Amino acid sequence: MADILEQFKATGEKALKDLKAVNTLDALEQFRIQYLSRKGEITSLLGELGKLPRELKPQAGQLANQIKNHVKTAFDEIKNSLEEQGPGRQGLLFDVTLPGEPVGLGARHLITQTINELLEIFGRMGFEIGYGPEIEDEYHNFIALNIDESHPARDPLDNFYIDDNTLLRSQTSTIQIRVMEKKKPPIRIVAPGRVYRPDSVDATHMYMFHQIEALVVDEGISMIDLKTTIDQFIHVFYGEGTQWRFRPSFFPFTEPSGEVDLLLRDKNGNENWIEMGGCGMVDPNVFETVGIDPEKYTGWAFGFGIERLAMRKYGITDIRLFTENDLRFLRQF
Repeated sequence: MADILEQFKATGEKALKDLKAVNTLDALEQFRIQYLSRKGEITSLLGELGKLPRELKPQAGQLANQIKNHVKTAFDEIKNSLEEQGPGRQGLLFDVTLPGEPVGLGARHLITQTINELLEIFGRMGFEIGYGPEIEDEYHNFIALNIDESHPARDPLDNFYIDDNTLLRSQTSTIQIRVMEKKKPPIRIVAPGRVYRPDSVDATHMYMFHQIEALVVDEGISMIDLKTTIDQFIHVFYGEGTQWRFRPSFFPFTEPSGEVDLLLRDKNGNENWIEMGGCGMVDPNVFETVGIDPEKYTGWAFGFGIERLAMRKYGITDIRLFTENDLRFLRQF
């Protein structure tokens, strides 16, 4: 019996000593498996009691249970203490005299950076900033822009309609209408904002993206003014050596209309013309709708996709990167 009791005491002392070195929940679980599990060392010793003479079992059993309870109590105390410290904190020692780690405050998103840069460029040209609601009515989104009911752009499948007369705006040209309703010429505004179209999402299309519109209305405004402004903007935003061109196009709210293409070269030296956005002289019907005399005033407007501008400038090949919130991408800017 003496040998069994000494073995119990030695195992208990060893368990308590090992328990003092435990400082993580993972290590505590390994301790439980070694000593307190069904096949653990202390549990196995309890099984040895059956081999003792009957008259010795009560005394040996009492001692064995005392040792087991002592170890189990110490185990529970360590477990509660580690759990209170929280995940990832067990076993960490801190030198409170060291300076604290700086808190990461984040940075402006690349789209916000691009918008700010665009507004700064056009601000130097004398443009004011215009804003408008993202939830629009059909009048401002289509009718006032000379887009009749038969035009494909008004197809319910190509817009996010809220009800029969309300939708998420599909273009920032709506801001031009709202500005011209409240302000008479001369007008010189630039308008950034989100727009929504139910496009299939791929590397170049998204159902929500950003546009920037510009509008100039005054006496004697011509295509020369439009071309000069775009030329100055492109060379400031992309660099002096950037090549671009006008390409004839059609939009219901401008006449004549054009597309602006940018010449890009890939790493192999291959050249490609990439569409940047639409532009043109404001259609007289639009002026009449907002109460501006088309015989006295002329104007021009353009609209560029902000994601597209940023993609061309920074060599980004997938528009989805702007909204996936991957820090590996965002931290590059």
